[in-house]
Amino acid sequence: LLFRPRLNMSAPTPLPSTYVYIDGFNLYYRALKGTTYKWLNIAELCRLLLPRNDIRAIRYFTARVNARAGDPDQPLRQQLYLRALATLPNCNVIFGHFLTNTTAMLRADWKPGEPNKWIKVVKTEEKGSDVNIATHLLHDGHMNRYDVAVLLTNDSDLLEPVRIVRHELKKKVGIIIPGEHPSKVLLREADFVRRLRDGVLKAAQFPEELTDANGTFRCPGSWLR
Repeated sequence: LLFRPRLNMSAPTPLPSTYVYIDGFNLYYRALKGTTYKWLNIAELCRLLLPRNDIRAIRYFTARVNARAGDPDQPLRQQLYLRALATLPNCNVIFGHFLTNTTAMLRADWKPGEPNKWIKVVKTEEKGSDVNIATHLLHDGHMNRYDVAVLLTNDSDLLEPVRIVRHELKKKVGIIIPGEHPSKVLLREADFVRRLRDGVLKAAQFPEELTDANGTFRCPGSWLR
């Protein structure tokens, strides 16, 4: 009789299905502003940071910006970036909105006895993204669409939905930290943490020129320098 070695017929362990939730303004202001990494391919970023996860969907939360006196091209740059994101098959963009109003605020350099204690300022706030992230995070979890949820944010307002996903839905939650000084309460609740460093941001850039159904377009020139 010939000896036949026993073959290992066990199937490989499947990678955990993963949804990623990206706070676009948190990402921009904490990690991208002032750098040459704004033309960021978030699908490639997720692949590099989460190589052992099956990334089924990436949800990107933002709001449409308005032109400003000192920066009239800001909406055009954002539209080009949103167009680049639309080339990613597993990415969808969820919009909040900007709220602009005039309000009076105390001068930072005011001293008792000086006039003009209050000054009028135009205050612009991005509204809705934290609520939208929490809503989609919880809804996707209740629909059992993922094994793992990963949030790219530093917003501690998301602590309670993260707790619900972990303790009530029994799913894992990871946090990707943009910038320095992370939210300690979010880190304490996370199952794992990843940090955004310059090396991975540099490696996850779109090509300077992209093509979609409407033609060819390029990264904004000011983002390259």
